[in-house]
Amino acid sequence: MKTNPFVYACMTPHGGEIIPELSRQEPERMKTTRQSLYVIGKEMEAANPDTIIVLTPHGVRVNGQFSITNSERMVGSVEENDAQYELERKVDRELANSIAQTAMKNNIPLALINYGTSAGPISCLPMDWGVIVPLAFMPNVPIVVVTPPRELSFDFHYHFGEALREAVQAAAKRVALVASCDWSHTHDEEGPYGFDHAAKELDKLVVQYTQNNELEKIAHFDKEFIEAAKPDGIWQTMILAGAIPKGIRQIDFLSYEAPTYFGMMCASVTSKEPL
Repeated sequence: MKTNPFVYACMTPHGGEIIPELSRQEPERMKTTRQSLYVIGKEMEAANPDTIIVLTPHGVRVNGQFSITNSERMVGSVEENDAQYELERKVDRELANSIAQTAMKNNIPLALINYGTSAGPISCLPMDWGVIVPLAFMPNVPIVVVTPPRELSFDFHYHFGEALREAVQAAAKRVALVASCDWSHTHDEEGPYGFDHAAKELDKLVVQYTQNNELEKIAHFDKEFIEAAKPDGIWQTMILAGAIPKGIRQIDFLSYEAPTYFGMMCASVTSKEPL
């Protein structure tokens, strides 16, 4: 097993109120998660990445293909409690193209996406809240954003993670990885997806598997269980598991809470071997 090429990796949620500027009337509601993001942000800063790869469920989806940003920059905003938080980042197009070439070589379907013009200031894609929220706590460096396709099997996601690792190993730069994952969305009957007992059960297992460094087990949930609980983190987690396999992966579980209708977990992922 080769050494983990990522200088740092983490699993983060993306509820808007985690960002301090958006907490407003309810500063205590996501306080536990916010404190964990401060910890992750400091660890990310110390890792000194040149580029951060963000895996998000809420970016531009392309049916049956992994979507990889290839614009000059990304811009977006999140609104909560009558407040707005905006963020802009450059895209590491060199790394994005390298990831795409490596994945295609391994027969993984993907799309490199852009908008406006092929290059220059108008080449700009929207940045979703799955990217904005974790990056609000992290250093201002170029990014690559990947949105996974839910039509493909979890095995495909794991293999895409392996391709991601191969591309980063070949890159002459320091690269970090963020798996942006909220978990079950059916914790509250007044939430947009209603209530289901599966939410608490699935999130309990996710926490257990994360604490025990058994991320691969999350892919064994059956479709009915997933549909009832409505998590949005499994696909990104499988990519991370492929990118940093169990044999070289060390997980520091930080927190879990479900103060509203969805579950939020924070964990840092480092290597068992020196980088």
